[in-house]
Amino acid sequence: MTKDQQTEVEAAAFRALVAHLRQRSDVQNIGLMNLAGFCRNCLSKWYSAAAKKFDSDFNYADGQQYVYGMSIDEWKRDHQTKASDAQLQRFEETKPHHAKISGY
Repeated sequence: MTKDQQTEVEAAAFRALVAHLRQRSDVQNIGLMNLAGFCRNCLSKWYSAAAKKFDSDFNYADGQQYVYGMSIDEWKRDHQTKASDAQLQRFEETKPHHAKISGY
């Protein structure tokens, strides 16, 4: 596989992940963080940091718009639920395993 082909494959996999997360609006970010150590916000930050290399005006809100498929305010209004005490406790316990957001 050439470097260009690898980049295309990686881009396709990333787009599939974003599409899947948009379809699974029932899955809360805290659940993703507690299970996998990253969430839609992490993905938005990674995307924003990479996009800034090409467009200095690109910001986190732009990244969230891309990942969520809507503004974060719309997402919170339509899909976000209040985290339970157990989820918040698990979040604190798993913090050492949460994604590190470099370049952001």
